[in-house]
Amino acid sequence: MDELTQRQIDILTAIIKEHTETGQAVGSEIIEKKYKLGVSPATIRNEMVALEKKGYLQKTHFSSGRMSSPKGYRFYINNVMREKELSTVDEVAYKHSIWDERQKKHRVLSQAARVLAQRTGLLSLVVTNTGDLYYAGMGRILEQDEFLNIDVSRTLFNRLDEINFWEEILRQTLVVDQDLLFILGPEDFRDPVFDACASIFGDFETPSTRGIIGIVGPKHIHYETIVPQIRFFSHLIEEIIKEYAE
Repeated sequence: MDELTQRQIDILTAIIKEHTETGQAVGSEIIEKKYKLGVSPATIRNEMVALEKKGYLQKTHFSSGRMSSPKGYRFYINNVMREKELSTVDEVAYKHSIWDERQKKHRVLSQAARVLAQRTGLLSLVVTNTGDLYYAGMGRILEQDEFLNIDVSRTLFNRLDEINFWEEILRQTLVVDQDLLFILGPEDFRDPVFDACASIFGDFETPSTRGIIGIVGPKHIHYETIVPQIRFFSHLIEEIIKEYAE
């Protein structure tokens, strides 16, 4: 599996899980004590150094611990992560949340942005190729430590007024060979300010409209639960707009 040993995969997975729970850089001692990998802290430290050299981990400026790099997250998402199946109750709740707006496309999309923000606790966006941009959850995103950085939050909020920026992300979905677009680093956002950010977008397409719906948040989000929500919701929006909306 790629260039990693099974032990390195286990350590990378443990670091991602721990960082997701705490939002903090992760040291070898907590991995040894909490995740019971059967190796010493010294061995874990050596493997963390090797993972960093391979580009899967990165150090923070404020801690001796490490966290996953965008490359590490991509490896985890593509090879390790097990999505949590969306329950029937959740599927019904999503459908009911936009059903009353089904006759008007713009109302479906604006309501979808609000619902996704409520369900994930993150900033949500909907962008279409007809120049529509809807977003919700700005207050929620400020509850995340990464967005207390004024440079990050100011740049992000400025981007919310730049439809061309999000249209470029919409165009990126045309060239990926997966049903979701993961934006996990500054090279994806084309802005180093977004080093701490991650986004997931799903696309929808009707005879008159093509668009994406997704979230922006910190990197340490619960990908296992958020990914199936975005996938289901994007397909649901497409079905409702095709059948009902003007």
